[in-house]
Amino acid sequence: MFIAMNRFTVPTENASAFEDLWLGRDSHLKEMEGFVEFHMLKGPEEDGRVLYASHTVWQSEEAFLAWTKSDAFRAAHKNAGETKPLYDGPPRFEGFTPIQHIAKT
Repeated sequence: MFIAMNRFTVPTENASAFEDLWLGRDSHLKEMEGFVEFHMLKGPEEDGRVLYASHTVWQSEEAFLAWTKSDAFRAAHKNAGETKPLYDGPPRFEGFTPIQHIAKT
């Protein structure tokens, strides 16, 4: 398993537009081999900014890397430059390989 996250710091006045953008977009993730699930997370508001994180689970890091090189990735991110005014700075990418997994069966 591999977990890919991007964190976004969004000024409070842009939070609604940022959420609308994500909720209305076609991610193209479901067509990718090795994709497991996606979550867009809304975190705390502090100092006039809201923290968001996209959280994508993949079967492997190789599956994630294949996504980043795919036509589907390019299609999903084709208008990314137009959305930069909604958040402060570039998103911060973080990739994780789990060392423990506990699930309710």
